[in-house]
Amino acid sequence: MKWKSVVGLILSVAVIAGLLYTAAFGFTVTSPFSGNEYKFPKVLDEQDGIKRGLDLVGGSVISFEADADNPSEEDMDAALQVIRNRLDSQGYFDAIVTRQGSKVIRAEIPDINDPEEALQMLKADAVLTFTDDQDNLIMDGKTGVESAKSAYGQISDNGDMAYYVQLTLTPEGQAKFAEATAAAAAKSEGSNIIKIKLDDTDISSPRVKEKIDSKTCIIEGNFTEETAKILADQIQSGQLPFSLKENELRSVGPTLGSQALQTSLTAAMIGIIIVLLFMLVIYRFPGLVADIALLCYIALVSLIMAGYFMPNGFTATLTLPGIAGIILSIGMAVDANVIIFERIKEEIRTGKSVSASVESGFKRATSAIIDANITTIIAAVVLWKFGTGTIQGFALTLGIGVVVSMITAVFITKFLLKLMLGLNIKNPAFYGVRKEDIKND
Repeated sequence: MKWKSVVGLILSVAVIAGLLYTAAFGFTVTSPFSGNEYKFPKVLDEQDGIKRGLDLVGGSVISFEADADNPSEEDMDAALQVIRNRLDSQGYFDAIVTRQGSKVIRAEIPDINDPEEALQMLKADAVLTFTDDQDNLIMDGKTGVESAKSAYGQISDNGDMAYYVQLTLTPEGQAKFAEATAAAAAKSEGSNIIKIKLDDTDISSPRVKEKIDSKTCIIEGNFTEETAKILADQIQSGQLPFSLKENELRSVGPTLGSQALQTSLTAAMIGIIIVLLFMLVIYRFPGLVADIALLCYIALVSLIMAGYFMPNGFTATLTLPGIAGIILSIGMAVDANVIIFERIKEEIRTGKSVSASVESGFKRATSAIIDANITTIIAAVVLWKFGTGTIQGFALTLGIGVVVSMITAVFITKFLLKLMLGLNIKNPAFYGVRKEDIKND
């Protein structure tokens, strides 16, 4: 049993060290079979690592104003989706697009090289088209679609309720759509689709089951309320009754100085070292376990934010408030361990064995830890939903950090601590409890 614990600890520490090394330095491997190189970038790599926000690297700020007297909320949301879609298509996933007032849309684009070129790309009228599976044009959005909106309701005869997008077609669009859907429905599975494109980018490819010859039709799928609204806004953008005119264009430098990131990371490193020493001095062996788990937490959060383990090329955008969110979640990770270890010490003082105290301590502390973290996650979700810009950056890093900290505190710390017990390290003094404090019944 003892040798299994030794092997388990060595492997665990090796894995965590590998994660830390990858996060800090990255590495490249060459396949012995194909000769292809596979790059695992460090998390602060300027090209492939965590993206940096406007306050750290500077960039451009572009504001657009609707060329109309009283644009509707739906039309402004649709215009915002056009700009968001165009930025994403050009790789500016970390750009921030927000509405200001009733007529202005503001885009903050970090580290952009040519703001004038971006301006021309963003201000062009949206081009919405419908094509068949071979990309043959069926109709365009301006002449074929009257409106698009998201809704929730019954979508089938058996009473299924779901979110969907409802299209209202023009008479010309209805005729073209009826002909196209009749042709699509006759095709085999996989080819029976109508592609909806915005600026030549596919935004939806619904399957056609039968000919549709009516003024209204619906697009159904695994929509959430948000994704249904986004698609409706994108389709609606194809018939905006106004254009966007330039309201502001300016380049900005890093608002917090070019050295802000380095100094913030240095301050964070100093704080982490102090926390590691504190845990080691106060909690002895459990403190050492907490330190290892905390290093694992730091590596995991860094790699997740850099896009590791995440689908669709996701990478977070790092801002100074985002760094604050990470540091706050580090504090919560340590706080969880403090709750657990104090509970273990209380159990030991009642006269229980160290093994029983560890099991009982985790069991009694887990519910409090989960409750505390869930409330923080709720706050992060609210900030993300209703905040903008750097507030969303703070919410994202805080949310990621809290979820990972909960996992490391409840599972990884417990796993490592049990491995320590397997080494027969069961002297209460090693857990911060003096013998005279233990009750002997």
